[in-house]
Amino acid sequence: MKPWDAILDRMLRHLMRVGTLELTYHCGTIRRYGDGTGEPVNVTVQSPDAVKKIVVNPELGVGEGYMLGDYTIENDDLRGFLALAIRNQTGSGMPWFEKPREVSRVFGRRFAQFNPVNKARTNVAHHYDLSGELYDLFLDADRQYSCAYFEHPDLTLDQAQEAKKHHIAKKLLLEPGMRVLDIGCGWGGMAITLARDYGVKVVGVTLSTEQHALAIKRVREAGLEEMVDIRLTDYRDVRETFDRIVSVGMFEHVGVPHYREYFRHIREMLKPGGVSLIHFIGRSGPGGATAEFITKYIFPGGYCPAMSEASHALEHEGLIVTDLEVWRLHYAETLKHWCARFEANLDKAAALYDEEFTRMWRFYLIASEMAFRHGGQVVFQYQLAHEVGDVPLTRDYLYRDDAQQDNAYDQQMAAE
Repeated sequence: MKPWDAILDRMLRHLMRVGTLELTYHCGTIRRYGDGTGEPVNVTVQSPDAVKKIVVNPELGVGEGYMLGDYTIENDDLRGFLALAIRNQTGSGMPWFEKPREVSRVFGRRFAQFNPVNKARTNVAHHYDLSGELYDLFLDADRQYSCAYFEHPDLTLDQAQEAKKHHIAKKLLLEPGMRVLDIGCGWGGMAITLARDYGVKVVGVTLSTEQHALAIKRVREAGLEEMVDIRLTDYRDVRETFDRIVSVGMFEHVGVPHYREYFRHIREMLKPGGVSLIHFIGRSGPGGATAEFITKYIFPGGYCPAMSEASHALEHEGLIVTDLEVWRLHYAETLKHWCARFEANLDKAAALYDEEFTRMWRFYLIASEMAFRHGGQVVFQYQLAHEVGDVPLTRDYLYRDDAQQDNAYDQQMAAE
């Protein structure tokens, strides 16, 4: 074996505790790692430089290696490969060879996640100004690009996304005529739903020019111009006050140095007696750093915080947490649906961009699913208010209609 192969061999012997990985090195040497349980995942190194890249930076090297075709997986079983990798990371502590890089990333993240308005706009454009045709290949009809809510395991993606919006609406305790701010409104789906179904007036803000244009078009087509105002602006530039504030899947882009500023601005914009709902991806363990592949190719400046990090910033800014809900496997199921749809449209994705982009995007979707299924990623929903009495004393108001809905669902399933 060559020197870089020998180093990787040592790393894998240390890392692999469960399952079976069979690796064919570029020189032809075949090695097995793990405890021999389960179906083996067979990987073949296709490029002489692939091993060096993985040794020097395992996290980035594995992602780029798949994207560039530096290694191949039998039957292209990327899901099985990444599940095996994450299962061998979880619960064993960080491997010795990753610790120096992780320490430097954690210490450097305040610089990496410094997101003044101009940088925030650039970061948003990197991801959200991609062709709308790409998102149509894997999202639901409403283009909800956040975690769906699977009240029942056999819901379709569209049904689960509708359930998510209405679950959030219940937490907002909406009344007709209220003014609602939607921070990070995306393509306008939440704003349209709240205005159409709950009779509220919504101001939606986004930094994506592509999202802004389509959201305005959708509002016009829905006949809701008098109810929904979509703006191309940073949330920090909004100076009005609102009865309700909702933010879904945007806090991940705020940046650690700006957490207190974010919650302070929400407090200042939220009227007395108002309610806010902040929905974001987080981690069940302590704080850390964003995966380098995600930072480089998918979400520059993005970070999914620990509960302690969000709560530490929040507790200094005069808002009270009146409800906190943790969604666990809902996002894993959402991503499973997204990936299935994307894989059914690989030819269309390659026609929009190229094969390398398609492999990059597939890696992103599957790696994200595995992080939620095996790696401790979750979704937090913080309900916030100024005073302890601004929301009901119990959570009954969230589920008053659910018993009737469950009965109807059971009857429907029995009939089928």
